[in-house]
Amino acid sequence: METVNRGSALGFLPPITRDIARDYWISLLPELASRSRLLLVAFSDDRVIGSGQLELSQRSNSPHRADVQRLFVARAVSGQGVGTSLMHALHDAARQNGRTLITLNTRRGNPAEDLYKALGYKEVGVIPGWTIGPTGERYDHVTLYRELGPS
Repeated sequence: METVNRGSALGFLPPITRDIARDYWISLLPELASRSRLLLVAFSDDRVIGSGQLELSQRSNSPHRADVQRLFVARAVSGQGVGTSLMHALHDAARQNGRTLITLNTRRGNPAEDLYKALGYKEVGVIPGWTIGPTGERYDHVTLYRELGPS
């Protein structure tokens, strides 16, 4: 909720409520149970400080592919390497599940874009106006990919 309500949409329009957030997390249960989606969570003591998801392609022609989704880091620990650690863990999880090609998208100009590029992601292109904000403003998104080597 904090991440979305402070401007990182993660697929939502702010403000989101606890009920909306709860319903979203519950909606993931079938994919998590079937292992078509993996959820990694970073903790500090008993507090969630970040999270990221890996959607594993279920198509017969792309068993090598996965998509990173909804990576976030709590503002209080931003810049302390949590995002990088989560991405490394997502890469490891991808390899453990036979995935070597990772894709993702993020809002153009968002600090996450710099993080992904620093981790070796290459830009595929920009989609103008891919998402909208709370007042209808449009945001461009950049699509990135990375081939994973052995860990």
